[in-house]
Amino acid sequence: MPRREALQRLALLVGATLSLPVQAALRGETSGAEPLVFSADQQKLIADLAEIIFPSTDTPGAKAAGVDRFIGYVVGHCTVPAQQETFQKGLQQTDAFSQAAFGKPFSELDPTQQTEIVRQLTQREKPFFLNMRELTIVGFFTSELGATKVAEYLPVPGRFQGDIPLKPGQKVWAI
Repeated sequence: MPRREALQRLALLVGATLSLPVQAALRGETSGAEPLVFSADQQKLIADLAEIIFPSTDTPGAKAAGVDRFIGYVVGHCTVPAQQETFQKGLQQTDAFSQAAFGKPFSELDPTQQTEIVRQLTQREKPFFLNMRELTIVGFFTSELGATKVAEYLPVPGRFQGDIPLKPGQKVWAI
């Protein structure tokens, strides 16, 4: 199964069990705590991590969809301070793994090296990685690019068809 298709199926599965901060963000709610604003370096790291999780192929990837802005908003405005600290520690660990393994920050590594660091994250910083993966997938599929270029978009309430022929005995359509 291609990676893109696996992620799409995972997104459907994750959709039924979204974390509370993601649910709050999708409803437009905030945590009420002081918003966390990420530095430019942290925002670039978030974008690079998201791109490794959901890369550009024949369709746009996480960077093109602006997933880093979604993640920054959800973590910065919709999570409690303890979760924000955990997320920031995960970002710091990502750069620490990168420095230890390759002597450079994560954002300066080539894609193969970045993939290796992400593989380490899945083992060493599993809660952070799972959160990052969820935010990336939800952020991508709720973006305009994800909803229109990768998924099939059907606007609600959909197109109007005033005269739909029915076969004898066929049930009418329900909305």
